[in-house]
Amino acid sequence: MMQASTHPGRRAVQNGLRRALLGAALSAALTLAAAQTVAAQPSPQGTTYRSPGGTTLKLILGDSTVGPMVSMGELTFPPNQDSGEHSHGSIEILYVLSGELEHTANGVTTLLKPGMTGYVKPPDKIRHKTGAVGAKVLVIWVPGEEANRIISRWKKEP
Repeated sequence: MMQASTHPGRRAVQNGLRRALLGAALSAALTLAAAQTVAAQPSPQGTTYRSPGGTTLKLILGDSTVGPMVSMGELTFPPNQDSGEHSHGSIEILYVLSGELEHTANGVTTLLKPGMTGYVKPPDKIRHKTGAVGAKVLVIWVPGEEANRIISRWKKEP
């Protein structure tokens, strides 16, 4: 594991490596999704789960499709939703498909709009908020067992 450094050159290399790893994870998940889509049945793909607050997760890739290394899903946040501060046991990558998502990681807030990406890694503190239109995002967890922790607390939709 890389140790933190205050040397500007080393910090730039570390940041570049982090970006490259996140990019590789996103690329791998999207490649797997494309391959899965080609092999998919004519019916819609994935299983949908609902949180007590109304957020839904359509789990598209996980243990049953690609194994435990990565999970991918479509999260739909209802309007005016606040997840409260929490953390994840995996890297979480969010890509906004529609709406707007206020993404607060370790106290730093960014308003994510369609086409924008946010991420957190353990033990970062994260909070998701939506405005009047809600948000739909592609979510990727690396390693993928984070999806199992989440769906164990959510209700499976029929």
